[in-house]
Amino acid sequence: MGFILDGLEAEEYDRSYNDRQLVRRIVAYFRPERWRMVGVSVVILLSSLFSTLLPIYISRVIDDLDRDITDADLTTIAIIVTVLGILAWAFNAIRQWYSSEAVGNVVLRLREHAFDAILARDLSFYDTYPSGKIVSRVTSDSQAFADVVMLVMNLLSQLLLIVLLIGYLFLVSIEMTLITLALAPLIIGTALAFRKIARDTVTQSRRILAEVSTHVQETVSGIGVAKTFRQENAIYDEFQDVNKQSYRINLRRGYVFNGIFPILNILAGIGTAALVYFGGLNVRDGSLSAGDWYLFIQGLALFWFPLTGIASFWSQFQLGLAAGERVFALLDAESKVVQTGNTKLDTMRGEIRFEGLYFGYKESEEQVLEDFWLTIRPGETLALVGHTGSGKTSITKLIARFYEFQQGKILIDGHDIRDLDLDTFRAHLGIVTQTPFLFDGTVMENIRYGKSDATDAEVETVARQVGGGDWIDSLPEGLQSPAGERGNNLSMGQRQLVVLARVLLQNPSILILDEATASIDPLTETLIQEGLEEVLKDRTSIVVAHRLSTIKNADRIIVLREGEIIEEGNHEALLKKGGHYAELYNTYFRHQSLEYMNIHPEDWFKSARATA
Repeated sequence: MGFILDGLEAEEYDRSYNDRQLVRRIVAYFRPERWRMVGVSVVILLSSLFSTLLPIYISRVIDDLDRDITDADLTTIAIIVTVLGILAWAFNAIRQWYSSEAVGNVVLRLREHAFDAILARDLSFYDTYPSGKIVSRVTSDSQAFADVVMLVMNLLSQLLLIVLLIGYLFLVSIEMTLITLALAPLIIGTALAFRKIARDTVTQSRRILAEVSTHVQETVSGIGVAKTFRQENAIYDEFQDVNKQSYRINLRRGYVFNGIFPILNILAGIGTAALVYFGGLNVRDGSLSAGDWYLFIQGLALFWFPLTGIASFWSQFQLGLAAGERVFALLDAESKVVQTGNTKLDTMRGEIRFEGLYFGYKESEEQVLEDFWLTIRPGETLALVGHTGSGKTSITKLIARFYEFQQGKILIDGHDIRDLDLDTFRAHLGIVTQTPFLFDGTVMENIRYGKSDATDAEVETVARQVGGGDWIDSLPEGLQSPAGERGNNLSMGQRQLVVLARVLLQNPSILILDEATASIDPLTETLIQEGLEEVLKDRTSIVVAHRLSTIKNADRIIVLREGEIIEEGNHEALLKKGGHYAELYNTYFRHQSLEYMNIHPEDWFKSARATA
């Protein structure tokens, strides 16, 4: 079976919980529902009581059949049987009603906690684990966890029914009751033997479901790229592999769960045959009445079905425990970014200092930054330049406190960044990335994301400060135009302008521009550059850029190579120095200058296309 489970190893943050730990966590989630559960328990008692009284009453009626029974007696019997059946059904319906409410509330709380855990994880968590698998834990696994509680409710009802029925049967005939109970240990033992294989199979089933969800989500998100490169068949083949693996695992799960019931039914059939035989002998010799024999035969259905349910419960219970284990692992995953204080900065000058910093994305991997020192002055516009992998984006992510560093310090206005309250700190922090992300709402709603209590007038004022505001008039419905999913209704340049307006509305003290103009054409860049000048004004700005226009106006340029600062200065000074920056300029930036475009227009177009 090993080949079936290939690629379905546990995530690094997964944990193993024993049944006692999981049950304790489940009980904790039901603690707020304790009074509702007390009511459910009372209703279970009443439902079981009336379900037990019905066959007992019928058995007494059978014993009275040898006496003369009038039509009135038959009518009374029919009415009593009907009333007992209705009462048993009514109390069972009430139990289901309140149980569903309790389970619904538990699912609500569990998903709230799981979603809160998702928000609490740092970015390194999402760099490591696919989003589809995380979504699966919040949705399907949380529901499967709650379903196990309905099993518990049914188990309690069935247990109580058995206790009441067996208690009465002992009063009728100890011998027949012992025959009834003889095979119970075998049934329960058989079911318990399935526990380990059932737990493992269910865990793998949940994992392959997450794999399928991840694959579908990734395909839908990248469908445009797939169609552009005509990769539909390749993606379909990949999905076929995942889907067939899912089929094999779920087939195995079906064999495991469905295989137990024929075994249990065989054992139940043996017990039924023994009860019929010995019961008939007792009726023939007069030690047992016909009504009592009927009670044992009829009670057998009430006994074996719950007993089979109790036995198979342990196998089915593994489904809920395995799902609960995955949800609790998400809740218990430890964030790598750990704050040691909660200092709140009401105002911020924007001074940033790196002191002897060591950072690697994983401690076992090579360090990206090693003994790194840098001071960014308040209100300064600092450009970070260097080849891919030089550490530019890592510096910005560390300033945003998205990742944890291993040694050294980052000081914000003299305060250790690990001592700051992150919500307050990030309220002073604005970030514009290369690929702007917009939510499925209007343009105005996306801009207002930077300040939720801003009025429509404030949003429009800020939006018109970016790029001169002409871009707003080009939208079909102005700021009320729908942005579409991920901003698909807007051009890349328009999306970037919306993001710039969002940051400007937020009015941060520190601004990070991570290759904000790398994905747009030079003409659109000219429009965005006007917006950038407005956004960069009077605030500390860290610019990671592939465009000359966003570098040459910086107060200071830091040139990085393999995590080290090898040069720094302004544009003109670094060019005169003729060092690594001059080399980068001649290789990547020179063709973007106006002088070069005027002298070599054909070469400029070729270079622009090559670096776009």
